[in-house]
Amino acid sequence: QVQLVESGGGLVQAGGSLTLSCTASGIIFSAYVLGWFRQAPGKQRELVAAIRPGGSTNYADSVKGRFTISRDNAKATVFLRMNSLKPEDTAAYYCAATIWTPDIATKQDYWGQGTQVTVSS
Repeated sequence: QVQLVESGGGLVQAGGSLTLSCTASGIIFSAYVLGWFRQAPGKQRELVAAIRPGGSTNYADSVKGRFTISRDNAKATVFLRMNSLKPEDTAAYYCAATIWTPDIATKQDYWGQGTQVTVSS
């Protein structure tokens, strides 16, 4: 049984930082493309950041320079370090994994349950 379990969300003031974690089980973690998505109320889910097995990354323009995605294959965990948070970063954040494509925006095999991030102004 595959599970992705997120943690690290919470309430933070604008300008603050948070680190989200997502720990996987039931998959060969090192072989998977991993991504962090977010969905704000009334908006579509969007890809925030992705990291491939070789370590290459990509980011949404809105978070470039502020967010950093990383992975620890030994711990089967992917991280999202979020700095300089803005109220518009408020959303439910989800991790996802796929083995079928380097572009996780187009296909996701597994999802976590989500963790809420709220940034107050």
